[in-house]
Amino acid sequence: MEGMQAYGAGKAGGAFDPVTFFQQPQTILRIVSWLFSIVIFGCIANEGYINRPKEGEEHCIFNHNQNACNYGVFMGSMAFLCCIAFLALDVYFPQISSVKDRKKAVLADIGVSAFWSFMWFVGFCFLANQWQVTKDEDNPLREGGDAARAAITFSFFSIFTWAGQSFLAFQRYKLGADSALFSQEYTDPSQDAAGAPYTSFGGDDLESPGGGGGQANNDGAFDGTGGYQRQDY
Repeated sequence: MEGMQAYGAGKAGGAFDPVTFFQQPQTILRIVSWLFSIVIFGCIANEGYINRPKEGEEHCIFNHNQNACNYGVFMGSMAFLCCIAFLALDVYFPQISSVKDRKKAVLADIGVSAFWSFMWFVGFCFLANQWQVTKDEDNPLREGGDAARAAITFSFFSIFTWAGQSFLAFQRYKLGADSALFSQEYTDPSQDAAGAPYTSFGGDDLESPGGGGGQANNDGAFDGTGGYQRQDY
């Protein structure tokens, strides 16, 4: 029986509440980051390439530096896909029964979000610098200026939305580490229907009258037994 208890062998799951899910701060930040990536990708892909009068060849609006446009388009498209992937992971997270897998998912969220925050910082600095040194004679008709400034602006905002996601994921990890979620002694309360004893926070063995109690409430935010619940970070 101890082998089954290790690393949360109990059944996870819970009813999916879309209203509560979309009210979660982390979900809101993911959606905002997703929208920002669309704006950045769209601005550069649609209006980031211009040509001088009487010239057929198009050049990147950022100081004719093709790498600047390529960087913005690549980052916008990849961030778009990454946001969708993590939104799907958030929906599936309560159904993950393995504590090891839940821990890996939260750690991946921390690392990937921090990485994207750094990459958007690099992108903002790169695009802003190239736009600053762009010569007026390279774009005499002033085409695409608003799109270029929008791409720079939303690159700057993306630094903080992704940093916020990393911070919230770290808070989730701390909450899981402080509770029984990532411990060897974790047992899903739904499997303790007979009222088996469990280890309290102080280390004393107590009887759980209903097989749940305070520990179930503490773990419910992660093991999915209580569905999606709002968390105050």
